Amino acid sequence: MKTPAPETFEGQILALLPSLRRYSRSLTRSDADGEDLLQDCVEKVLTRRGQWRGLNLRGWVLTIMTNLYRNGRRGKTRDGLVELDAATDLAAPEVPADPQERARLDDALNSLSEEYRAVLMLVVIEGYTYSEVAAALDIPIGTVMSRLSRARQRVAERLKADNIIALRRPK
Repeated sequence: MKTPAPETFEGQILALLPSLRRYSRSLTRSDADGEDLLQDCVEKVLTRRGQWRGLNLRGWVLTIMTNLYRNGRRGKTRDGLVELDAATDLAAPEVPADPQERARLDDALNSLSEEYRAVLMLVVIEGYTYSEVAAALDIPIGTVMSRLSRARQRVAERLKADNIIALRRPK
C-alpha cells in the first residue's frame, strides 16, 4: 500500500497521528484505551471528510477526539480489573531511564482532573496555542490559561510532595 502524499487529506491525517496518539493516551490514561480512541477518531474523521471546511484540520480532528472521549465516558462505567493470570498476552512495558521519576510524573499527571490534564497535554506536550486549544475543547481562552496554570501548579506540588524521603534516626 502506498503512503499518501503529504498534501492530501489522508497525508495530513497521517502526519497528525503521533500527536493524536499522545493526546488520546493522556485523555484515557491507558495505552490500550488510547489506541482505541485514536482508531475511533481516525475512522470518524475519514468517514466525515466531507464535513471538513478546509480551515484548521488539526483543530477539527482534536475536537472530534475530545467529543468521542467525552461521549464514551458518559456511556461507560469503569472497566473491571483483569486477574494477572488471565492476562497472558501483556507486552512488557518499555523501561524508562529512571523508573521512579517516570512513575512520580505519571502519578502527578493522572491525579489531575480530565479538564486540566487535556489542556496541559495539548499546550505543553503538543505545542498548541491557547486559541487552538480553546477552539478544540470549545472553551474560552481565559479558561485555557486558568486550567493550564492550575494544572502546572498541581503537578509541581505533587512532585514536590513526593520528593520527601524519610530517614531513620540513628540509635
